[in-house]
Amino acid sequence: METIEARFETLDDRFKACRGDDRVERLHTGCRWAEGPAYFPAGRFLVWSDIPNDRMLRWDEMTGAVGPFRQPAGYTNGHTVDREGRLVSCEQGNRRVTRTEHDGSVTVIADRWEGRRLNSPNDVVVKSDGSIWFTDPSYGIDTDYEGHRAESEIGACHVYRVDPATGEVRAVAEDFVRPNGLAFSTDESTLYVVDTRINHIRAFGVNEDGTLSGGQVLATCDSGVFDGIRVDTAGRIWAAAGDGVHCFDPDGTLIGKIHIPETVSNLCFGGLKRNQLFITATASVYTILLTVNGAARPS
Repeated sequence: METIEARFETLDDRFKACRGDDRVERLHTGCRWAEGPAYFPAGRFLVWSDIPNDRMLRWDEMTGAVGPFRQPAGYTNGHTVDREGRLVSCEQGNRRVTRTEHDGSVTVIADRWEGRRLNSPNDVVVKSDGSIWFTDPSYGIDTDYEGHRAESEIGACHVYRVDPATGEVRAVAEDFVRPNGLAFSTDESTLYVVDTRINHIRAFGVNEDGTLSGGQVLATCDSGVFDGIRVDTAGRIWAAAGDGVHCFDPDGTLIGKIHIPETVSNLCFGGLKRNQLFITATASVYTILLTVNGAARPS
């Protein structure tokens, strides 16, 4: 494990309460494009994707060992952990969203919308009512690098919701170019969604019937592009960007950054107190201990 100096950039005094360790630890390197970190508190381990190598890797918190979790892995991208401790994954190569059950079997959650195959599911979040929300850009079918080159059967890139009772897949936002990272606010009244191609984060109101309203732009990226996002207990949005992790107040103000020496793709809060930020960035996985805690529910 390599330790590097943590470079915090405070842009607003509100960020001062978010800083933690003066060092960032690199847990692993050697990936082609690391993505989708998901932390399992019961097992004290982290799982993430190495998309072009079509594998998922696992870091053991107790021993520090890194090894394969699944290979081939369907060119998985984003992951989350549901409220029953099961892994929910976006498989770009297989063009589907799946759940890994406790016995290791894999259940297909969604692979079609209105009879047409999905493009390449990218990132996913589980709401407290059990509904599963995911983004479906075309990165996994654009080339063979992160999936299998193919034509889109849908002809567009949407955000979807899977009904927990019926399994119905419904498009809840159809005006995106390349929807990517997504996360709920702490009270689940707002859904934040990244559009990587336009390079901003939008905020939608979440209605009781599972539909969305609004969709105004909350923040734009000033370095590289936004990718994965997460929310902490105070409602701040933490976003993957070109120069590291950007932290936004709920009002959309960029209050600070954690600079990382590689392009950041995604992140998640973990550790037993959810105050450890795990960061996937190009070839590596980093972690830093902060003075804030990630939202209690998976996001």
